Parts: sequence; C-alpha cells; structure tokens
Amino acid sequence: MFQAILVDKVDDRHAARLDTVDEAALPAGTVTVDVDYSTVNFKDGLLMTGVVPLISHFPMVPGIDIAGRVRASDDPRWQPGDRIVVNGYGLGERHWGGLAQRARVDSDWLVRLPDAISTRQAAAIGTAGYTAMLCVQRLERHGVKPGDGDVLVTGASGGVGSVAIAILARLGYRVIASTGRAHEADYLKALGAAELIDRATLSEPGAPMLSERWAAAIDTAGSHTLVNVIAGIRYGGIVAATRLAQGVDLPATLYPFILRNVTLSGVDSVMQPITARTDAWARLATDLDPAKLEMMVEEIGLDGVIERGSQILAGQVRGRTLVDVNR
Repeated sequence: MFQAILVDKVDDRHAARLDTVDEAALPAGTVTVDVDYSTVNFKDGLLMTGVVPLISHFPMVPGIDIAGRVRASDDPRWQPGDRIVVNGYGLGERHWGGLAQRARVDSDWLVRLPDAISTRQAAAIGTAGYTAMLCVQRLERHGVKPGDGDVLVTGASGGVGSVAIAILARLGYRVIASTGRAHEADYLKALGAAELIDRATLSEPGAPMLSERWAAAIDTAGSHTLVNVIAGIRYGGIVAATRLAQGVDLPATLYPFILRNVTLSGVDSVMQPITARTDAWARLATDLDPAKLEMMVEEIGLDGVIERGSQILAGQVRGRTLVDVNR
C-alpha cells in the first residue's frame, strides 16, 4: 500500500484526493519506481481541477515528473537502486504520474540521472527546467551567442522562465525578464536577470513589426505576447516557444519572418526522443547552478498538493513546487 493523489470524475467534475492505494492497482509497465520526489506544475493544476479535460481515464494519479529509484525491473538495462527521472510521456493524462509514493512506467521513458544531480534536484528541475534547457539548446543550435545581444524570457517568475534565466546567465547571456510581478524583481535579478520589463507592455495587440530589441527569446505565453516578442526580434533571430499561458492563438503577420528572417521554433518536452532528453539532463548537470535552483524551490508534502495546484492556476506561485511524497 502507498499514498497517492487520485483524481476521479464525480458528477462530471474532477475531484482530487489524497488516498491509500494498493500496489496491485498500478498500471502496466516494465519498471516499478520508488518515488522520492515529484512536483506540482501548471499542468498538474489543470489535471486536478479539470479546467481543461486532459485526463483520458479515471482514476488518475497526476504528476508530470517522477524522480526516484528503480524498485523492480523487467528490463536488464535497469537494476534496483538505479536513480532515474521521468518527464512527460502523458504522465497524469494517459498514465499514472509521480504524485504518489510508487509508480510503474515503461523502461524506455527513464533517464539515468547524472552523478551530479540528486533525485531531489531532479524533481526540482522537473519538466519545467528540462524544457528550459531544451529551449536554450534550440537558441544555441540557431547560432545565438552571448555577444549577439539581449535574450528575452517571458513568464520569468514561472518554472520554465526561472530556470531559463539561471542557465542563460550562467552561460554569459544578458537576460531580460518579462514579468507581471514587480515584487519579484530581487528574485529574478538574483537568478541572473539584468533587466526587467512589465509583461503588460507585451500582452496587448501591437504593431506587426517593432524596433529590433532582442537577439532571441524564450516564450511561455503565446498569443499577443508571443506576437509582440516576434515583432521585436533582431534580424536573423529566433524565438523558442514552449508554453501557452496567455493563449493558443497567434494573431501575427508574416512581416517579421520574411523581412527580418526571424525563426519561430516550437519546443515540445512531452515526446522528446531519449537522446535529446539525456543530452539535456547532462547539460543541466553543468549549466544550472545548484544554489540558484534551490532559490526557486518551495517544498511541500502530498497533503499540500491539491491546494497548491489551485494556487498555481491562479498565478500565485513562483518558481518550482517540490513534493516530497514520503513526508
């Protein structure tokens, strides 16, 4: 028996609860994991509340991140005690996720943790941090270098934004943080932001093209914010877009793409191939300052997860919410 957050559908509404679960109820999979830590993300808030109907079947254990140790394995590549992390792959939507003391998953989903990253740190990084690393790598592959100019990060106080700022600053980039939380200025500058701008300056409809301001950007908002970011990218620059906090629409023109040779590059974290995942985690072991990661973290137990999901949806949480599932 183990503790888990379970989401059921009651009278056409999602109802989340902390409950005791029999191991026999675990879904099919080739590796059973003793979970050390998980996280609460924006998506987990959606899963628990049903604001967006993402869950394919009930009951469901949310939690898009799993960090822990192999308990049992049908795959010879994995042995009991191996330290692993799992992100994405439909966890919490189609397959039971990490907000539980135990999980069972497909062995092909596992990433072996670098020696420099503990299971606690792996969960603190989580999908948000791993996605931020994918975005930074996308900028690098485009040829963006620290000397090319400022890099804008929208949604700077969130998980992706916070980790992206810390990584970019460590690599020598000058980072501009866009946020609607002026009171987080000290936090964002401590992570490495050189300058802050109010997200309100980007979130309303703007001109098809603006003055060239940024060499590149990482966007977590979408909608008008992304359009204005694109409109302000310098000639030959790139925007890595990875979240939809403002909306899924893109009311843009082709002018920046054609006249300034701007690239818009979508970054998915859910179904990335294992080689890309392994490479991203290897980079996180060297390019993310553990002290800055710890600045982003607030730790809770399973009993605080449901309330925290609602707080995240309401925009009341900064950085990363780490869940010690055994607390």
